[in-house]
Amino acid sequence: MAGFIAVLLALYVFPSIVLEIAVAALCLFATYEVLGPTRLVHNRLELLLCLLVSLGLAVGHFTVLPVSMSAVVQGLIFVLLVGSFAIELKFHDSMNVSQVSWGFFGALVVPYLMLSLLRIFQMDFQPVGNTDFQVGQFIVLLPLLAAWGADTCALFAGMLFGKHKLAPVVSPKKTVEGAVGGVVGGAVLVLLAVLVMNALMGLDMPVWAALVLGGAGAVLGEIGDLSFSIIKRQTGIKDYGHIFPGHGGVLDRFDSVLFVAPFAEILFRIIW
Repeated sequence: MAGFIAVLLALYVFPSIVLEIAVAALCLFATYEVLGPTRLVHNRLELLLCLLVSLGLAVGHFTVLPVSMSAVVQGLIFVLLVGSFAIELKFHDSMNVSQVSWGFFGALVVPYLMLSLLRIFQMDFQPVGNTDFQVGQFIVLLPLLAAWGADTCALFAGMLFGKHKLAPVVSPKKTVEGAVGGVVGGAVLVLLAVLVMNALMGLDMPVWAALVLGGAGAVLGEIGDLSFSIIKRQTGIKDYGHIFPGHGGVLDRFDSVLFVAPFAEILFRIIW
């Protein structure tokens, strides 16, 4: 409940910079979690470089900074490329080159996917000419609903009807029936949310788009969950962190969102 209240305050009460800082912190934690505890990058200098690049990518999304996003991304890719191989040359006897590859994944891919939430939030189009609110503040809830709502539906569907294991080695508790329930539940939840937004805000989002976001989002969320579970299993860790008591780390809570939010961003840009 406290987390939900914090999200509402960041979206609708506090200045946008508060949410931007919060998402930047999530990016920083996510980069550390996928590289540090897993030991996929165990060279401390390389890990520090990855954290700085991740933070730079997030800060580059701040609206108070009039910078070109393409320039930020290109600059950070160059910095990470040169810096990583400079570190590799210095520590070539103890640092495997695979750490460079994982560094690019953790420092650029993971935060960029997370930052889809911020890019959606910053969408400020006004489909009905109403300037009283920023549309992005509301539609950013849809990928979260598609990911977490579908996950909740999958949990209950699996408890009630689950008989066939979906991925017994990677995630023994997941079932095919639960996954189907997640897809159906996700589609229904997002559809209901869109119908409400269309009625109250004139959002004019097509019904087909709501069903696609809900259904496909549920599938993508399941893939994201399983993908990061594979990393945990292969690196021998139980949770990515403990920042959320009882829920683990940032990636334990946002693994599905990392796959759903970019899809939602693409869909929104196609529609509007």
